[in-house]
Amino acid sequence: MVKVRFAPSPTGYLHIGGARTALFNWMYAKSQNGTFVLRIEDTDLERSKQEYVDEILDSVAWLGMSWDELYFQSKRFDIYRAHAEKLLKAGLAYKDNGAIFLKVKKQEIKIYDLIRGEINFDTSYFTAHNDDGAPVLDKEGQVVLKDEVLIKADGSPTYNFCCVVDDALMEMTCIIRGEDHISNTPKQILMYEALGYKPPKFAHLPLIMGKDGGRLSKRTGAVAVSEYRKMGFLPQAIDNYLMLLGWAPGNNQEIMNLNSAIKIFSIKKINKAAAVFDMDKLKWINTQYLKQMNVVDVASFLKPFLKERGFIDESTDEMWLQKIIGLYKGRFSTLDEFLERTDFIFQENIIIDSSLVLKHLTNDKKEIFFQLAQAYETLESFDSKSLEAVFRGLVEKCGLKASDVVHPVRVSLTGKDVGPGLFETMEILGRVKTVNRLRQAFR
Repeated sequence: MVKVRFAPSPTGYLHIGGARTALFNWMYAKSQNGTFVLRIEDTDLERSKQEYVDEILDSVAWLGMSWDELYFQSKRFDIYRAHAEKLLKAGLAYKDNGAIFLKVKKQEIKIYDLIRGEINFDTSYFTAHNDDGAPVLDKEGQVVLKDEVLIKADGSPTYNFCCVVDDALMEMTCIIRGEDHISNTPKQILMYEALGYKPPKFAHLPLIMGKDGGRLSKRTGAVAVSEYRKMGFLPQAIDNYLMLLGWAPGNNQEIMNLNSAIKIFSIKKINKAAAVFDMDKLKWINTQYLKQMNVVDVASFLKPFLKERGFIDESTDEMWLQKIIGLYKGRFSTLDEFLERTDFIFQENIIIDSSLVLKHLTNDKKEIFFQLAQAYETLESFDSKSLEAVFRGLVEKCGLKASDVVHPVRVSLTGKDVGPGLFETMEILGRVKTVNRLRQAFR
């Protein structure tokens, strides 16, 4: 049975690169009816924080990747020390200054990577160096190989040793991780051999680069998954985008949910080349998912955002909120962007940028604004059709063009010069706010 793991370190929040590694592990497990393990590698007791553990677990679950088994390395120190003692007794390791080292001998190491094919290593890669960078030589003038630390002087196990012991005991069949771990692979192979364990298969994922060609950074997209969640991205959209960073379903298809993707997923079809993170593409995909959702489901995602900002509460009319979403559906790429576009609806007062005031709220519009406010205050039915009829009648009576008044009125009501239908916007904004803002526009 296929068994894979995602093994984050809780020394920080789960970033987008780690989320992609988790996703490919999860997809591979599900595509093979296998087991997905979440292993928290918290051996660095000083830097590991419970808040990071909580965020990692919450983010993985939010993205829809349920795990079958959960482990914490901090609870397994006795197991690692027992394995180190076993190597000491076998003469394959030794103690020095309180630490335990694995003896490294000169040999060639060959692995077959499921993504990259055959990779060859030579243990001369582990050459020991002096402080000046020169290789250390023995009495015969031969290069001295650097032995691998298994247990540090403080009694804590090293990253590579923990991985090997856990992956072997947990019966992992394939290790799927970023290509930045390739340098760890030969070291781990030596430990597998010393312990008498059969190494699993390996698959090293390409790096994610920024659009500038450099390593992914906060500026180019390497922020925590929880930050994308706060910005209003949908979990299914993030999953969809992450799976495209190195793998494609074929036929130029870009929108595909996880359940459909795992049916055709193949780890061997992941691209070797580095993937480029494109925020615009992620927003586009998020927009497609928002368009596909009905207003009720979008409302369920929006409510926490609106409540957090004090825009709505439990007494807010559900149908009114759904009307707002329906009016703006397709006009926003994230839930955060929805709030930016619709804040004028929820706020009592708005601030209009001075440039828009100078451009649109000119004195020759005062009279039509006054007449509109009076007419709308006593209008029997405050719906978009009635609002438009009154508007056009008054504009014609004043000898103006509708196009000359639409933008100034929109600016006075919304603080913006673009948006959906003006009269549908008025209906949602309501009589009181519409009339008050028309009257306050020239004060």
